[in-house]
Amino acid sequence: MSAKPANCEKLTCNQCADEDQLDFDFTMAFQPIVDCDRRRVFGYEALVRGINNESAFSVISQVNEQNRYTFDQQCRIRAIALAAKLQIDSVLSINFLPNAIYKPERCIRTTLEAAKKYNFPTEKIMFEFTEVEKIDDTQHIRRVVEYYQSLGFTTATDDFGSGYSGLNLLADFQTDIVKFDMELVRNIHLNKARQLIVKHNVAMLKEMNITPLAEGIETVEEYQWLHNAGISLMQGYLFAKPGFESLPKVDFSPLDSISP
Repeated sequence: MSAKPANCEKLTCNQCADEDQLDFDFTMAFQPIVDCDRRRVFGYEALVRGINNESAFSVISQVNEQNRYTFDQQCRIRAIALAAKLQIDSVLSINFLPNAIYKPERCIRTTLEAAKKYNFPTEKIMFEFTEVEKIDDTQHIRRVVEYYQSLGFTTATDDFGSGYSGLNLLADFQTDIVKFDMELVRNIHLNKARQLIVKHNVAMLKEMNITPLAEGIETVEEYQWLHNAGISLMQGYLFAKPGFESLPKVDFSPLDSISP
């Protein structure tokens, strides 16, 4: 696990989340997660953006060892504040960096305080575990996930099938939802190997009482194949692009397409 700043544990949670410690600014966009079976919005994922709608990469590229804790906490605060302002009444999905959590019992306080301040129900918050760095301490991540679950938060594994989010992590700890990486589902209706991988992983996840979610859906054909494979929760441009500081209108018309 990445080393934390030497003075971080000495700070209070409010100090660790102090936005003045960041030398860059950012905001959020929201992309709907669609429940295809129920034909409704399951929730919205909060996605980092620059204040002029610059890409997530332009923001995340400025995160380093010294500011990752403040950035992670500020992501939570700003996502909750904006979700409350937009009156999101479904699930709010927030990405978190596991290496930015040194003690879950302390690092969750800012989230709880923000939810209380903005009157946003904690039971509607989902934390997406995302990891772009190699995980050396899987037991630490397991403790974080299980502690969040004990508080009533929904948890999700992001980008399953890509990078370091794979079967080894799934064997060590189980989140409530697993999101298939968009590269795995791209043109899946044309790729037998991907079909077999997703089909058998969906069966495995359901046997483990884990809900599968497919992201990056761009075509009706992808939607049809994935829905026929037993996936109801989906996210992608086919339904809506992320709305910059707004909730985009969802296109439910692909759900009317006739599956082969």
